[in-house]
Amino acid sequence: MTSAARIALIKGDGIGIDVAEAAMETARTACRHVGAPALELDEIQAGAGYFERTGQDIEPGGEERAGSADAIFLGAIGLPAIRHADGTEISPHLRLRDRYGLYAGIRPVRAYPNAPQRLADPRAAGLDLIILRESTEGLFYSAAAHGRAQVIGDDEVREILRITRATTEKLHRFAFRLAEKRRQRGKRARLTCVDKANVFTSMAFFRKIFDEVAADHPQTQIGYNYVDAQALDLVRRPWEFDILVMENMFGDILSDLAGGLVGGMGMAACAEIGDTTGLFQPAHGSAPDIMGQDKANPLAAILSAALMLDYLAEKTGTAAYARAALAIEDAVEAGFAANRLRPMEFGGDMGTRAVTQAVLAAMPVTAAQDTQ
Repeated sequence: MTSAARIALIKGDGIGIDVAEAAMETARTACRHVGAPALELDEIQAGAGYFERTGQDIEPGGEERAGSADAIFLGAIGLPAIRHADGTEISPHLRLRDRYGLYAGIRPVRAYPNAPQRLADPRAAGLDLIILRESTEGLFYSAAAHGRAQVIGDDEVREILRITRATTEKLHRFAFRLAEKRRQRGKRARLTCVDKANVFTSMAFFRKIFDEVAADHPQTQIGYNYVDAQALDLVRRPWEFDILVMENMFGDILSDLAGGLVGGMGMAACAEIGDTTGLFQPAHGSAPDIMGQDKANPLAAILSAALMLDYLAEKTGTAAYARAALAIEDAVEAGFAANRLRPMEFGGDMGTRAVTQAVLAAMPVTAAQDTQ
C-alpha cells in the first residue's frame, strides 16, 4: 500500500478531544519518521456534546463513514449531565462495536520504569500481559445502546448474557494468533481462558469452544482460571500471566483492575478489532472536569494509536506502519526510563502537551534505528 490510510477520527467529549489530537499528532509524526504512508483523517462529530446540540449521538452518515475507513480512532464519549431519558449514557461507540462486529477487545497491561506501581513485589516491575475481551456479546449484548433489555414495568429488568459459537470461535482463534505473534516478538505467550464454567452453562460453552480451538494450536501453552480467582491472581501474582481471554463483562472489570496495577487509566490503551475494521481508543472516560486545561495524560491514547498502526500494517500489508507503531512504543519506554515522562496524573509536572512533546522528541532516534 502506498496511498494514505484513512482514519475515521471521533474526538468525542471532554478530554477525548485533547488526547485524540495528541494521539493523531504522534501517529502522523511516527509515520513521517519511518517513511510510512501518511494518515488521512476524516473527522466525524459524535458524542454527548453533539447529542445535546442536535438530538443525535453521531452525525448523519457518520456510522457508514466510520465503517468504510481503514480504522476508527475515538477519543472519549460521554458527559455525566447529558443522558438519555432512561438514565443511560450517550454511547454511539457501543453501536459501532455491534454494527461492525468488533469482537476482539485488546487491553495491554504493561509496567514502565518510573511510572506508579501499586504492588510492592519487585516482579511487578516487569508486568507485560494482555487482556483479550470479547466486545460484542456476553452481558453487553443487551447493553442500553442496543435496546435489548427486557423491562417489566417498574418491577424487574432482565438482561441477556449471550455466547454464540460463531463469535466465540473467532475470538479464540484471534487469541491463539495473538499468542503466536507475541512469541515471534520474543515474549512469553501462555494463553489463559478466564470464565465461570463451574456455574454458568454459557461459560462452560465458552470454555468448550476454547478447548476445540486449542486442539489446533498444540504449540501454545494454555491454562484456565475462574474469573473470581483471576481477580485475586491479578493482585497476588499477575506476572505469571501473558494473555487472558474472557467474556465481555469479565473483561470490562478485570482490564480496569489490571490497568490500576501499572499506573491507572491514563495508561490504558485499547483496540477493538473485527473482521473488516478496528476501533482504537484510550479506555478512560471523558473527565470533563479537566477538559481543555492541559492536564490529561495522553499516553493511553498515544499507545492506542500505536495499536492502530500495528493493525494497519497487517490490514494493508504495509510493514512501515508496524515500524511506526514500534517507534511510538519505544519512545514511551525510553521517555519513562529517562524520567522525561512525568504526567500530572502521576503527580508529575507535565500536562497533555508536554507529555506529547516528550514522546515526539524521543521518536526521531528510535525511528532512525528502525529504518536502518
